[in-house]
This record gives sequence, C-alpha cells and structure tokens, in this order.
Amino acid sequence: MAPELFYQLAADVLLVLHALFVAFLVLGVVAIYLGVWLSWGWVRNFWLRLFHLAGIAIVVFQAWAGMICPLTVWEMELRKLSGASGLERYDGSFIQHWVQTLLYYEAPGWVFVVVYTLFGGLIVASWFIVRPRRHE
Repeated sequence: MAPELFYQLAADVLLVLHALFVAFLVLGVVAIYLGVWLSWGWVRNFWLRLFHLAGIAIVVFQAWAGMICPLTVWEMELRKLSGASGLERYDGSFIQHWVQTLLYYEAPGWVFVVVYTLFGGLIVASWFIVRPRRHE
C-alpha cells in the first residue's frame, strides 16, 4: 500500500471515529431521556453514563479553552501526509466529503462555546433527572 493511500485511509477512519463520538454524545442524551419513558434500564448504566459525561466535559473544556479537538488536528495532519490539502470539502474520499460535511460547519467561536455548554448542561442534568445506577 502506498504511504499516501495509507494516510488517506487512516484520516478517513479517524474522521468516522470522530463522527461516531459526536453521535454517541448527541444520540446518547436523546436515549437517556427517551429511555425513562420507555423503561430502558441500560440508560442508567453507571459506566456508560460516566463515559458520556466525560466525553461532553472534554468537549466543553476544549471550547472554553479555545482548543481545536485533537481528533481534528490528527486528521488534518494525516491528510497533509497523504498529500491532501487539509479539510477542503471536495478533495479526498467519499467518506471524507460526507462525514466532514456533516461534522464540520462554520460559525463564530462563541456559538460553539454556548452550544456545547448548554448541551453539556443537558447531560449534567440527566444525572439528576435519570440517575445512573452502579448495579442493575
């Protein structure tokens, strides 16, 4: 396998993992609140909920600190190593194009800080509204 192809593939895999992490945070909070009404016991799993809370805590911290997500930095570096020009939306693979279109959007930095903080608050509130349990 040519090194450029390897780096392109690694960047695509990282991009998909990044998208799955975002989906875990977003769909996780939906599942937690929906799970109360549907009596889903798994939404109270302590370790799942702790990982979910830690995930959004990292995102909120990065937003407040003005940091770029390390997954984004690593992906951009891999794309550079593959010979691509970074996050240009019409260069690269099919996966890169569509996942980046869904994952990356432009807005002023303060918008992300507000949205991530409010979303983090929703997840923190879930700890009190839908209390996690260590053993079921």
